[in-house]
Amino acid sequence: MTEITRNKTALAVFALMLAPALSHAEILPEAAPEGAAYAPATSVTAAAKPALPTPFVKVDEFKETDVWGRIRTGYAIPDINNALVLKHTDAYSARPEYLTRISNRASRYMFHVVQELEKRNMPTELALLPIIESAFNPQAYSSADAAGMWQFVPGTGRDYNLKQNMFKDERRGVLASTDAALSYLQKLYTMFGDWPLALAAYNWGEGNVQKAIKRNQDMGKPTDFESLADLMPAETRNYVPKLQAVKNIIANPAQYNVSLPVIDNAPYFTAIPKRNDIDLVLAAQLAELPLDEFKALNPQFNRPVITGSENTKILLPQKNAEKFQLNLAQWGRNLSTWTTHKITGARETIASLAKRFDTTPDVIRQANNIPAKSGVRAGSTILVPKTAATMHTDIADHVVDTAVLALKAESTGRNSRRGAKMSNAQRLKSKVAEIRSRVTKRQVKTAAASPRKKPRNG
Repeated sequence: MTEITRNKTALAVFALMLAPALSHAEILPEAAPEGAAYAPATSVTAAAKPALPTPFVKVDEFKETDVWGRIRTGYAIPDINNALVLKHTDAYSARPEYLTRISNRASRYMFHVVQELEKRNMPTELALLPIIESAFNPQAYSSADAAGMWQFVPGTGRDYNLKQNMFKDERRGVLASTDAALSYLQKLYTMFGDWPLALAAYNWGEGNVQKAIKRNQDMGKPTDFESLADLMPAETRNYVPKLQAVKNIIANPAQYNVSLPVIDNAPYFTAIPKRNDIDLVLAAQLAELPLDEFKALNPQFNRPVITGSENTKILLPQKNAEKFQLNLAQWGRNLSTWTTHKITGARETIASLAKRFDTTPDVIRQANNIPAKSGVRAGSTILVPKTAATMHTDIADHVVDTAVLALKAESTGRNSRRGAKMSNAQRLKSKVAEIRSRVTKRQVKTAAASPRKKPRNG
């Protein structure tokens, strides 16, 4: 497959002269790329740093009818074939319904990812990497605090200018996270001169890969991926073989009894700049799009309002984008019902704020993701319903960039605050309650230990 691609380079260059360039509970790994804490370092394989070739127009971009074919044509990472590849190929091919589910989810994003890879002249099988990372779920989170379909941890996300604030987390944004992931992968490829090692570094961190290379060099051993695999944690050791397994199946799905849903070789969505605040629910309504589908294309927004700060874009399918623009022009009312309020002191509680802004505590908690029995510390910024005075005012950019929300245990009364004095009657009542609690806990433990008690879900 790689040779075919190389043989078409001359045709592609000719095309350039004729036309302008076109613009885990299942099989998944549990953790995410751990590049958050990396420090830029000189590669121990500096002599092998290749410059990435100048992008060219691919003839296949015009010939392929679906994105899968376009991906196959651009395969460029050397194949590996070992026991782990066989193991993961068998595991994935034994779950065709799993691959179908992922493919249906990926159908929203795959054309964009492949197009961006081709613009950078990167191997198109990298478009399959989110299958390994997140099952193409942009809402995915890992135990390592990685987020999005490319699974960026917070530090690496900040290194690649992915905004993470109260209102949005661009690690989950389709456009921003894809751009950041490809830039990071390009950097790693330039550093190591080898795609399998670049992929290992994406998962494990480049510093760790560099140390492994240095260790093998000092021992006079090879420094390719398979020679370093024994020095890697199990997840990284399996990472490249998993990608190879998916690559094998996509290359020839019939051989593995897998039927891939068609993903049209055409853009799924278009980006619409938004310069004014708009309620998320209203945006979906104006686009005549189900809320779940709107969120699937715009998963970066954390709050019920999409702020109109600099560079804010919403993604919509083409036909819905046209409906959105038409309905927006005819709306004629306020687009947002939310503004912000900064907590100034302990006297401001969720209940008092709800009363002040003519709403309910549940509405404020839900809008700000505040758990029950939690309060908000002074200095925090929260969303509240607009009043007549703020009805026509958008949330300021500096508020979007700097707003923080700090929670605390909610006070249950005047005498429950630290340092409040209790009367003798209150102390006695508290002591009785404590004794009753101990007795109840002992009874629960006894009941749980009894063989006659059948577990509720047993």
